Amino acid sequence: MPERSSPEAATPDIAGSRVDHVYRRVKEDIFDFRLLPGDRFTETQIADRLGVSRTPVREALYRLEREGYLYVHFRNGWSVRPFDFEMFENLYELRYILEAAAVRSLCEHKTELESLEPLRQIWLGPEESREMDGQSVAQLDEAFHTALVDAADNPEVARVHGDVIERIRIIRRLDFTQNYRVERTYAEHGKILQAVLRHRADQACLLLKTHIEESKAEVRKITIHRLQAARQTIAAG
Repeated sequence: MPERSSPEAATPDIAGSRVDHVYRRVKEDIFDFRLLPGDRFTETQIADRLGVSRTPVREALYRLEREGYLYVHFRNGWSVRPFDFEMFENLYELRYILEAAAVRSLCEHKTELESLEPLRQIWLGPEESREMDGQSVAQLDEAFHTALVDAADNPEVARVHGDVIERIRIIRRLDFTQNYRVERTYAEHGKILQAVLRHRADQACLLLKTHIEESKAEVRKITIHRLQAARQTIAAG
C-alpha cells in the first residue's frame, strides 16, 4: 500500500526543512553517542520519535549514508557505521597537508595578512577575554584553521579542506571536553599565528603539525573512552 501523502509532499520548502531537521537530530545522536557504532534502527522508529513521516526520514538517512555515517540494509533498516580509526588517521594527515600548503603559501609569497586580524584578536588577545566553553572553543578552533586555508586564496584547496573538516568533526569536537585542552589550544594557536604573521613558514608548519598530532591523539583517546562509557551505561540499564 503506498505511503499516505503528507503536508510536506506538497510544499517543497517545508519538506526540505523537515529533512534538515531529521538530518541534524540523527547526526547529533551519532555525535553525542546516543546512537552507537553498530546500532540498528528503522525509518519508522526515527519517524515516530521525531513526529514526521518516513519520507523526510528516508531522505535524511540517505544523506547521512552518503557522508559515511550510516549503512543502509535494504529491507532490513539502517545501522551506524563502526568507527574507522584508520580512516580518521588518513583524514588528519590530509588535513595537515592542506593546511601546511596554505601556511607556506601565506608565508613564502609574503601575502598581505589583514584578513587574519580577527584571529589575532581572538588567539593573541588578553587572557581575560578568552572563551572557555568547550563547544564555543570548538567552533572557534574550526574557524581558525579554516581562516588560514581561506587566506591562501585557493578555492579548490579550501573546498577539499572543508570536506575533510566535516568528516572528522564527529570526533574532533571531543578535543574540547577537557579544560586543559582549551587552554593549550589558545597557546598553540597563538604560536602558529605569530609564526605565520612573521612569515616563518618552517616554524609555522612544525607548530601546526605538533598541534594537529596532539589533537588527533587526544580525540582518539576520548572517543574510545566515550564509546566504552556509553556501552557500559546501556548494559547497566
